[in-house]
Amino acid sequence: MEQRPGLHRIQAPLGERFVALYLLTGPRGALLFDTGVEESVSGTLKPYLGEIGLDPAEIRWVISSHCDFDHTGGNGALRELAPDAQFLAGRADVPMTEDLDLLITGRYGEFAAPDGFDDPPEATREIRRSTRLVTVDQPLDGGEVFDLGGGRRVEVISAPGHSPGHLALWDPTNNALLISDAVLGESVLTAQGEPIFPPTYRDTVAYTDTITRLRAYDADLLLTAHYPVYEGDEVAAFLHRSAAYVDRIDAVVEQQLGAGEELTSLELIRRCAPHLGPWTEAAAEYLIFPMTGNLERLVAAGRLREGTRDGVRTWRWTT
Repeated sequence: MEQRPGLHRIQAPLGERFVALYLLTGPRGALLFDTGVEESVSGTLKPYLGEIGLDPAEIRWVISSHCDFDHTGGNGALRELAPDAQFLAGRADVPMTEDLDLLITGRYGEFAAPDGFDDPPEATREIRRSTRLVTVDQPLDGGEVFDLGGGRRVEVISAPGHSPGHLALWDPTNNALLISDAVLGESVLTAQGEPIFPPTYRDTVAYTDTITRLRAYDADLLLTAHYPVYEGDEVAAFLHRSAAYVDRIDAVVEQQLGAGEELTSLELIRRCAPHLGPWTEAAAEYLIFPMTGNLERLVAAGRLREGTRDGVRTWRWTT
């Protein structure tokens, strides 16, 4: 639906969840922020364009917020729908936005060797089934401005943390931030608003810096990929909860490691999970993304020591 003039939120099914795509329109053409998965384009986006009377040829730019399959999986279908559109992505995410095998092994399989954690085979099969990637025409670094015409200009914001090249958009005409997965609250939610798995930011330092950067825009509309629409005071509240959750992980980790015990990542997660969210045991293992970011930050600060046990990474408190 059109949230504000020329700013459309297009919500597509994604299993138990949804993924929101964003269409920004102006006299000089339209910009699409994310494509979801393959079915998002044919099953949701294309019918929506028909409802609002927008020719797909008017889509001039397609920006992938980041490399995850549920944001880029529809790129192949979108290229067929709008063959003249230019595809863009954050520079650091370009390789995984173009190469599905690299995405699967380098992002989703990052913890297989050091920690013994990986996606189940059925999840990988679904990623392959629902994803068609394309070549990125131009990398973005943040600071670029897209002129949609009629005084409508949209700024690209570098927003790393969830991924190295994550991007957000600032729409000053509507005082709106479009952040996709740049900030992730206290839990990812189902379509009914129930917690389903942890917030999977990865680089804690970059993530908290991004939250600080986004706060400075003082937006009164915050648009994400998997959460409700936040307006007014809800914007600052969501950003505050997200930052506070980072500190909560630190506190729980210190409680579990403070006595000097050496634990693997999965051992630590099983100790910490009951204090961090209401997810199932299998879903809680995805804490490996944010917790590794926090643990790496604590190692850099000299508060933790990283080691190994039987070839698996371990963590021990040093102070």
